[in-house]
Amino acid sequence: MDIPLSPRVKAGGVVVLVLVGLGCAVLVSALGDHGTSTPVVPTATPAAVGGPAIFVHILGAVARPGLYELRTGDRAVDAVAAAGGFLETADQTQLNLARPVVDGEQIVVPAIGETPVAPPGTTAGGLVNINTADAATLDTLPRVGPAMAARIIEWRETNGPFTSIDDLTSVTGIGEKTFEGLKDLVTV
Repeated sequence: MDIPLSPRVKAGGVVVLVLVGLGCAVLVSALGDHGTSTPVVPTATPAAVGGPAIFVHILGAVARPGLYELRTGDRAVDAVAAAGGFLETADQTQLNLARPVVDGEQIVVPAIGETPVAPPGTTAGGLVNINTADAATLDTLPRVGPAMAARIIEWRETNGPFTSIDDLTSVTGIGEKTFEGLKDLVTV
């Protein structure tokens, strides 16, 4: 059974088909070149414009690996953006883009399928393990300098491993404000 269609409906159908065809062409074009990696640049506004300079070394699946000058208060997203963004091959799930970066930090962005390499005393997610980190790794944490790092190590040598990150408040010099700045950056 043929249903007669008005010229207006026919024209509308043609427009829809043309739009679907164009959409498919754009999608095929975007997905077609698997031989090159294009940076995927995250965007963020620096949290502390004009703050003191810090240096972050970013490696792996980013457009321009290297050493970058950022500002205190900047986050991992700012480091990735400074390095030209992620490559298409980057496993973006392995990096917490919202976490603050610290002076002297190294960020490694693994490719999809790679096992992330964590610096000694840290996890693949970039958290510092307060039970295994050495003084240099502890010193990368905000408000933790060489003296505080030594007190953290001394506490765990005297009392045994930390059983909870809340145990940090037992370390001399770690008050509520310091603990608040550390609790999301450490693990046991």
